[in-house]
Amino acid sequence: MSSETNSLSDKLDASGFEAVIGLEVHAQLSTDSKIFASSGTASGRPENSLTDPTTLGLPGSLPVLNHRVVDFAIKLGLATNCTIEKLSVFSRKHYLYPDLPKGYQISQYDKPLCTKGYVEVRSKTGTKRVGLTRIHLEEDAGKNIHLDGQPFSLVDLNRAGVPLVEIVSEPDMSSPEEAGQYMRRLRQTLRHLDICDGNMEEGSLRCDANVSIRKRGVTTLGTKVEIKNLNSFRYVEKALEYEILRQVEVVSGGGSIQQETRLWDDGSQSTRTMRTKEQAADYRYFPDPDLPQLVVDENWLNRVRASLPELPNQIFDRFKKLYELEDYLCELLTEDKLTSRYFDQAVSCHNSPKNLANWITTELFGRMNKEALTMESCPVSPEDMASLVKLIDDGVISGKIAKGVFDEMFSSGVSPSQIVESKGLQQLSDPAQISAVIDAVVAANPEQLAAYRAGKTKMLSFFVGQIMKETGGKANPQLLNQLLEARLKGE
Repeated sequence: MSSETNSLSDKLDASGFEAVIGLEVHAQLSTDSKIFASSGTASGRPENSLTDPTTLGLPGSLPVLNHRVVDFAIKLGLATNCTIEKLSVFSRKHYLYPDLPKGYQISQYDKPLCTKGYVEVRSKTGTKRVGLTRIHLEEDAGKNIHLDGQPFSLVDLNRAGVPLVEIVSEPDMSSPEEAGQYMRRLRQTLRHLDICDGNMEEGSLRCDANVSIRKRGVTTLGTKVEIKNLNSFRYVEKALEYEILRQVEVVSGGGSIQQETRLWDDGSQSTRTMRTKEQAADYRYFPDPDLPQLVVDENWLNRVRASLPELPNQIFDRFKKLYELEDYLCELLTEDKLTSRYFDQAVSCHNSPKNLANWITTELFGRMNKEALTMESCPVSPEDMASLVKLIDDGVISGKIAKGVFDEMFSSGVSPSQIVESKGLQQLSDPAQISAVIDAVVAANPEQLAAYRAGKTKMLSFFVGQIMKETGGKANPQLLNQLLEARLKGE
């Protein structure tokens, strides 16, 4: 736990307040076309190149629902224990902004697709359920581009109409850390389902945080403040921490909290006022007359349910029970589907789950982070990783030599057995050969031998180093230590 966390916890305890947090998370669904139009959704395209009459809101254009978007939303609803409503309705949410050419956003209001689910969040104190109020479908807006020093802004409508799910939690979280863990769990689920890439930096996953404070023991909610457009786990946690402390300071000083929308300013490490908070009536919601009611029958629901993959919590439990791995290793190995699949494939090649888990989460992850690579571009196959660990387990090479072999595997793509054979890296495990080297080293260092026998047992490391030097680091460490100790003691 960080010192900042301790500071927040201490200040809340001293003030007698507690925080109440709920998150509204927008996830961009990974479809090729938009939710109500045929134009594409790819990122990085020239401005306004992914538009069409519906996206531009031209007279006479009509929205047509992309059914794959509904499939993806149902998947998420099932994965988060929601009720999938048989009947849901698309509504128009009105507001005037340059990046919304129709003058309204198509969303779901009082009849969403998914309701009353939950997400399980693991922490050091156990597992907690964070309730979900709803998951609904909507279209994204475009993007305003503000140019420094210019009296005008530009509008890029490529994102307009991109399909989103909005995941609205209950106000069940009480700390920035819980909120961060909840966000990570949501992203993990979205990525395992293959319905969102979860890339927060590119805007595929965004969060609005609602936070209020109240005296401990009070059950009514305080006045909430919304923090808009948080696009990293770090920003979610830091913005919430600042805002909680700001509210405590205001109320403790006799002031009151105003319902408003604020933004996180990373430069000043603070939130600042954006606008006063709108109420639902301000948006003038009403059912979209151009879209029929969305009806999900049992056949549709069963088809989507049958397509669900093994979910992160299920994989976590399987890894923990079947392979007896620690929780932190299970967390790392279930971060995304490709990592889980990589581990499963490696274990199927060599049944040494604990050693494989350690090598994957330390050496492999460390090198990939250094090279800024993802599992999609991992240069070491699970079969080669399994072969490397098998060489260690079989005593063919030492763990130290294995690290050098791994580096060459990563850089060249050559299999570990080829590297070991071509460079003659096989571990020396013949007792007679090791004993001969021990005898020579001990004979060459009589003063160190006398010191060891006089009680300076740290001299053991000296002899180990000398023998490893003589054998090029190839001596089997366990066998070396066993034979060396016997020789030094005169046995």
